[in-house]
Amino acid sequence: MAIYFAIGLTKDPKILPSALIDKPVPDFILPPIEGGSGNGFSSTDLKGPGVKVVNVFASWCVPCRAEHTIITQLAKKKVAKVYGLNYKDKPKDALKWLADLGDPYAAIGADTKGRVAIDFGVYGIPETFIIDGTGTIRYKYVGPIDQQRLDDVILPIIKKFSQ
Repeated sequence: MAIYFAIGLTKDPKILPSALIDKPVPDFILPPIEGGSGNGFSSTDLKGPGVKVVNVFASWCVPCRAEHTIITQLAKKKVAKVYGLNYKDKPKDALKWLADLGDPYAAIGADTKGRVAIDFGVYGIPETFIIDGTGTIRYKYVGPIDQQRLDDVILPIIKKFSQ
């Protein structure tokens, strides 16, 4: 038993497998951030043609701030629609954060109670999901995405599922 525990400690938690990989996105409907001008989104939005990226973020999340430039860069490439899942955030804080840093998202859903994040298996943010055109979760990454991960992992996966 101790050997299994020791081996588990050496694994990178950012690449832990998700039980939802190769499964359909959970059913949900999220409203927009209260007081904002954008739209919320639902699981239906993730089931249409084209690859989608769901980025789980919050204004209080320091690593989310670090990754935001990369998420913005990804959205500008227009290789996939990028959706934001705003996790357990105060609306005014989330809106200020987006005003200060920019809003790269096609739509943002406010998950104020964290229920949808639980359904996605989120256990720490930021987390990012790649979803294919059938609404199937194909990849999950825990932690902030950096330039190398974007170039070497995220973009090739998006390309693979875009074909």
